[in-house]
Amino acid sequence: MEITVRELMSMLHGMLFGGFFLMAVFGAIVMLVDGCHPSSRMDRGPRWQSWFLVTMAVLGWAAVLSGAYIVYPWYRAIVPAGADLALYPKFFLTAHPSTAGWHNLGMEWKEHVAWISPMAATMVAFVLIRQRAVWNAYREVRNAVVAFTAAAFLAAVIAGGWGTLIDKAAPIHGGDTIHLERSAR
Repeated sequence: MEITVRELMSMLHGMLFGGFFLMAVFGAIVMLVDGCHPSSRMDRGPRWQSWFLVTMAVLGWAAVLSGAYIVYPWYRAIVPAGADLALYPKFFLTAHPSTAGWHNLGMEWKEHVAWISPMAATMVAFVLIRQRAVWNAYREVRNAVVAFTAAAFLAAVIAGGWGTLIDKAAPIHGGDTIHLERSAR
């Protein structure tokens, strides 16, 4: 059983950073919707909430930055003459009219919409950690924070969904091989 370095980085980007970010943002939505009721004032909040919100924002940035600066360059690598297109996902997808849409629509959309998620998550974390009194005082602020959290979740779902589908159609291969288990031979 083996995996390449590029496949491992792709999994860390999508499944670890992206997957846990999605779960954290959904948890924040649940926490915020519960805190929006007029009867429940969220004063300073327990320390775990601050750690949770900071971790949520960090996971979002880790997903986007690892995607943009580690995985994406491998996706867009230029094909040398005579090379196997299967090792160059962008060119593999765009070489066939039936799969060109995965790049032309999917990846082009994904690479832009993904940046919304960590930005919105960072704003949510900042307001709930540093401006809790404003959160408690103004319903409009509570509604805006919930809306930004929902936008972060939606953008992450869109980016993650496209990323999963694109990786299924043209996975990123290459790099050194990591042996997870030696064969019995």
